[in-house]
Amino acid sequence: MYKNKITQALLLGAGLAVSATSLNAFAADVPAGTKLAPVQELVRGNGTEVASLDPHKTEGVPESHVIRDLLEGLVNQDADGNTIPGVAERWETEDNKTFTFYLRKDAKWSNGDPVTAEDFVYSFKRAVDPNTASPYSWYLEMTTMENADDIIAGKADKETLGVKAIDANTLEIKLETAVPYFVMMMGHTTVKPVHRATVEKFGDQWTKPENFVGNGAFTIDSWRVNERIELVRNENYWDNDKTVLNKVTYLPIENQVAEMNRFLSGEIHFTNELPVEHFKRLKKEHPESVSVGGNLCSYYYGFNNKKAPFDDVRVRKALSYAIDRNIVSDAILAQGQKPAYFLTPEITAGFNPELPAYGKMDQKARIAEAKKLLAEAGFDENNPLEFTLLYNTSENHKKIATAIQSMWKRGLGVEVSLENQEWKTYLDTRRSGDFDVTRAGWCGDYNEASSFLSLMQSNNSSNDPKYHNAEYDKVMADALATTSEEERQALYIKAEQLLARDMPIAPIYQYVKSRLVQPTVGGFPLNNAEDKIFSKDLYIKAQ
Repeated sequence: MYKNKITQALLLGAGLAVSATSLNAFAADVPAGTKLAPVQELVRGNGTEVASLDPHKTEGVPESHVIRDLLEGLVNQDADGNTIPGVAERWETEDNKTFTFYLRKDAKWSNGDPVTAEDFVYSFKRAVDPNTASPYSWYLEMTTMENADDIIAGKADKETLGVKAIDANTLEIKLETAVPYFVMMMGHTTVKPVHRATVEKFGDQWTKPENFVGNGAFTIDSWRVNERIELVRNENYWDNDKTVLNKVTYLPIENQVAEMNRFLSGEIHFTNELPVEHFKRLKKEHPESVSVGGNLCSYYYGFNNKKAPFDDVRVRKALSYAIDRNIVSDAILAQGQKPAYFLTPEITAGFNPELPAYGKMDQKARIAEAKKLLAEAGFDENNPLEFTLLYNTSENHKKIATAIQSMWKRGLGVEVSLENQEWKTYLDTRRSGDFDVTRAGWCGDYNEASSFLSLMQSNNSSNDPKYHNAEYDKVMADALATTSEEERQALYIKAEQLLARDMPIAPIYQYVKSRLVQPTVGGFPLNNAEDKIFSKDLYIKAQ
């Protein structure tokens, strides 16, 4: 067993095959006989510059990618999306309301401090504290953690949150309602711990490389905004001996063609996306590098339900009906995406939706109904509907927006202006409600329908369309309260029926995750529906 990286590098530099047994100190899942590259440094595209690396201040996928390497929660996922131990080596519950997590005694922060149950108590309280202003505080409310809702609403002190450190390595969490998938929810970014002393000393500056203290497999070495974030191994990580990569670099490339070119030049090991117009060529010329898999995400347009004329359901339905989803999924994207008529993707575990009536119409019938609805709302060729469609900077989003702009113009005579904003500004604009219609996407925080349907509850701070419906809220509350799986799924279907009736959003397609991956990347999780990639599980094979 090789005890240090120097021994490993000498062997690999000599071009020797290293068996899985001899590599056990570095990676438990490296197949027997694998030859590893002498330089274990990974470069990946990340789509855009991150808005923050504070897990309690973020809400986007690009941020979660990096945070997953820097901070470790109670649980992780394996390559197939199964929940596996993280900081917690085991857990137990008798009623799905009180959960006890037993933390690893060898878990440490990057500065050498032990990771304790009190770290999670502090972090969970920080996430729900209104003073933190976490855009994802609602997630803890979704867990039904005791008093989370009242704390977030400012009606109770954060110290009343249902979380307690029994001792340094035992964490107890109490819920108000039984949640059988609660442990699965503990893999999310918002419930990762932060180092209290560092946060309190540096405030919002604690994520700067010179200040950062984390408990993940990697730590920040450098961060050049709009250029790159470089991570290096956290030598104090409890499972560091089984990590192969020594460095991970994230590149914030918004242009998919530029990202593709940097991949093809050998600079990037895997991309965030690939340009849709090059997909067929890439499949033909680089079949070994094109990766396409199911993805637990939905792409939709959100209407500003609090702003005229989008406060009129007839307008919302007309615009939704006029979108030819098959053109988007089959002609523009053409990578296996499915037309969407629900918010919840059909690959969600246990979810068997019923296609709404408008989804059963052909496009000609949908356009006819859309024209009728728009006329009833007072819009026609003499009084055309005009508005702005907002999307975040991305060539792929632009292609879809341009196509749908044309569909609305040709089918309904609607005049649409397109506006793109860089990621952080776009998030702020959506959150403030300063938009007419906005492009949006939602990826499951855990593999269960509530991870999507909770988004449209009135109390959800990520409900940017501002859809507030008491009937919908009650259906979701009943779904979370029932102990019957059959009843819960029936309520989820009813929730989708309400969304089809009220159309606060226009579902457009169900994602697949398509990207370019160098064949030299080992351990890549092709079957993880949430696209959760942990760099600690990856390695670079010798060419």
